[in-house]
Amino acid sequence: MSAAFRPAPNPAIAEAQAARDPGRGHVLVIGNEKGGSGKSTTALHIAVALMADGARVATLDLDARQGTLGRYLENRLAYAARKSVALAMPIHVAVPLSSMSDRGAAQADERARLETALQQVVGVVDFVVIDTPGSDTWLSRLAHSWADTLLTPLNDSFIDLDLLARIDPDTLRVVRPSVYAEAVWQQRQLRAAQGGRPVDWVVMRNRLSSIAARNKRDMGDVLQALAKRIGFRIAQGLSERVIYKELFLSGLTLLDLARGGGGPALTLSHVAARQEVRDLVAALNLPAPRVSPAPSAAPATASAMPSPPAAG
Repeated sequence: MSAAFRPAPNPAIAEAQAARDPGRGHVLVIGNEKGGSGKSTTALHIAVALMADGARVATLDLDARQGTLGRYLENRLAYAARKSVALAMPIHVAVPLSSMSDRGAAQADERARLETALQQVVGVVDFVVIDTPGSDTWLSRLAHSWADTLLTPLNDSFIDLDLLARIDPDTLRVVRPSVYAEAVWQQRQLRAAQGGRPVDWVVMRNRLSSIAARNKRDMGDVLQALAKRIGFRIAQGLSERVIYKELFLSGLTLLDLARGGGGPALTLSHVAARQEVRDLVAALNLPAPRVSPAPSAAPATASAMPSPPAAG
């Protein structure tokens, strides 16, 4: 790329994207500081859905130590080779945390690592899907500042909702935004200082129960009130299904089952789950791909680390 790459500027309000920046891939960050919210599963399902529509996709794994998304893709590549089936693969880059002991030097190192990873892909793909750790790290916060769309998977539980807001137990009213909501606000303000189009923050209700329980209704009411207060959209996510856990070892998604990619036999439950994935992607209101080439047959993997400076 000839021009210097920088985050797309963004006012601190939530608004759906209508178009992409020319010559730049749309950056979708999947973020939540709580582990076990289904970020990696969501990331790969969205990536495969986008590739099925002809988009070129890159994935970045910022949780390089646990590396769930990277392992998912390794399993996918191994399954494709073992079964001699064609599976669409994104370009994949792992972005490890810095090992430097000095805090300032470590942050500068991680900034360089992330920018190097984005430089590799943002000019040649339609979408960059970034999977962040289930904890509060400086690298994760930095990635949030690059988001054109921020997707926050949230398990349908008041335990998980506590990450976004403190709730009065008697009235179920929002007392105040909580740690993650405040962190997102800070990153949105950081981008707002540069002017330009807003980020679209989408909170996804994940692992929903099929039972119309009181907790499910109360969660919906509280999220609606919170969305108006701190500025995000609400999307229906993925139901609680065993199939997501089973597919990990094969690196498959529900969308692969419909295309003869092997794996478990397609059932009516799987068809319903596959539609949930498509509905989620539609709810994100992402810009259309710039072109519609055939998806890549194999991933490009790398560890995003800048070259060391020359001695002297």
